[in-house]
Amino acid sequence: MSARPMVPPAAPDAPDAPVAAAGGPTEESVGILRVDWPACMGRGVCAEVLPELVTLDEWGYPIVAGPVTADLRELAREAVTSCPHAALKLLPPRR
Repeated sequence: MSARPMVPPAAPDAPDAPVAAAGGPTEESVGILRVDWPACMGRGVCAEVLPELVTLDEWGYPIVAGPVTADLRELAREAVTSCPHAALKLLPPRR
């Protein structure tokens, strides 16, 4: 069995660089949304405020699509403060 050669990752501006879920180039993360599952009651306010990152499952509970980018930071903060059960947190990005 022959070993596969190691290939370095593509540069961010390379044509085959990873793309974000929305289809554009990946952006620097400024935070991550975390759901406190015992506190969440599935009201869906977070998805109303931040539909770019939060969708709801069939029971109304949030599904966070990815990290918060700079252009969505204020909406993410609004989603956190709008949660009626304080079940959504904006945490610093993992480095």
